[in-house]
Amino acid sequence: MFKKHPRILTKPKPKWPISAQVGGRVIHGEAKDISPFGAFIRCRKPLNLNEIFDMVVDTPDKALNIQAEVVWSNIYGPDDNITPRGMGVRFVKISYEDRKLIEKELGQYEIGKEASEFLDTLEIELAID
Repeated sequence: MFKKHPRILTKPKPKWPISAQVGGRVIHGEAKDISPFGAFIRCRKPLNLNEIFDMVVDTPDKALNIQAEVVWSNIYGPDDNITPRGMGVRFVKISYEDRKLIEKELGQYEIGKEASEFLDTLEIELAID
């Protein structure tokens, strides 16, 4: 049914600069492991759990204005390559166009693009049947 494909090497994932203003202080960081629904934000001083804030994500195409909520935070743990200092956020408010832009940008980086195209093809075939 499914063809087995040889392992494909992935390209580097995007690392986009972010800035946020929270309670009179400005936070600068880097959006890593981003998806259309959330991201890991690497930063020196992560916010507290459940904190909601506005941030700007600078993608290659344009700056995205997103409202996010902190769902986990590494405030006190080590800050190294294995457990970098930062926080996981989910996007609370993001425009449809900005979600699509993130999806498009990720398509240039991830193997998931091939799987997504396959599912789109399958969906079209099912609609035709």
